[in-house]
Amino acid sequence: MKQASPMKIEIMKSRKKKIKVIVEKTNTGFSAFGNDQSVFTSGGSIPELMANALEAFNLFFEEEGEILTMEDLKFEIDFQQFFQYYRVINAKFLAKKIGMNPTLLSQYVQGRKKPSENQTEKILSGIHQIGKELMEIQFK
Repeated sequence: MKQASPMKIEIMKSRKKKIKVIVEKTNTGFSAFGNDQSVFTSGGSIPELMANALEAFNLFFEEEGEILTMEDLKFEIDFQQFFQYYRVINAKFLAKKIGMNPTLLSQYVQGRKKPSENQTEKILSGIHQIGKELMEIQFK
């Protein structure tokens, strides 16, 4: 009587800490690289870059049995590059909108100072709020 071979069950590991992905603006779009891993990618737009980064990191961790999702990646872009690329966002207006000193926000934008994590969240929240407001606008 032939014995059935034991089934191989593969358990996928879950990631405890998010992977920091640094985003930079280039002449052709965007590039990204892992802060602690040798993973590099690019894309013509932010959504394309994010999809490419997820694919690149999954290839990097494939041998370890990890499958990553977008929730495992933390994309970061430099303030100065963000405001250079999105010139439509006026730093003075944003500062007023979020109740921040315009001179302080200007120093962050120019790279003279680095905002704390709390300040970064406040600025990002203000940018998201402006985005939501813009999405609701309709022209006649």
